[in-house]
Amino acid sequence: MKPFIQGAMQFQANVFPGMSSLFKQLATSQKPGTLFITCSDSRVVPELLTQQQPGDVFVIRNAGNIVPSYTSEPGGVTASVEYAVGVLGVTDIVVCGHSDCGAMTAIAKCACLDHLPAVAGWLRHADAAKVVNEAHTHITPEAKVSAMVYANVVAQLTNIRTHPTVALALEQGKVALHGWVYDIETGGINALDGARNEFVNLTGHPDSVAYQSTRQLKAA
Repeated sequence: MKPFIQGAMQFQANVFPGMSSLFKQLATSQKPGTLFITCSDSRVVPELLTQQQPGDVFVIRNAGNIVPSYTSEPGGVTASVEYAVGVLGVTDIVVCGHSDCGAMTAIAKCACLDHLPAVAGWLRHADAAKVVNEAHTHITPEAKVSAMVYANVVAQLTNIRTHPTVALALEQGKVALHGWVYDIETGGINALDGARNEFVNLTGHPDSVAYQSTRQLKAA
């Protein structure tokens, strides 16, 4: 814990004073524009890779950047999505996978997870992506894992559309969905372009959107 404590002290002494006015505004309210759903992997830092300030992004993190399809059973991801869309009114939702994802590697390589029953159960929410990925031919094991990462982002975008608050926001043209894959080594991001039905480099296609309602398309 020593590095954590030292970091907290440095934040209080050197960082907070220069941002005190921002934190004063955030002390009683928040209005993030984006819901960012990504993996718990320590190498993926949403605010760093998007260069956002505190209060700008509502973040959900879990193993494999998974969004279970909506059910009446309570769940942390479901509740967080509902709050972000229904209460905070985010206008964009990003599902972000990443290279060298341990969860997707386990699925792609059919790793035995008998010793991790909770993990095995959680990853069943990526079954649709697994089936799609298994139906394709992959040149190498590494290529199969990479393809699984992309397929999973697509699958989770499908899952999140089953959530009532998201479905309503999409119908009303209040939210757009984005699918990203972040490459840890290069810092690059590929984004799902729904119109092309393929992933493209975000730098060259900054306006790429995975899904938006017909109302949003007409407005554009």
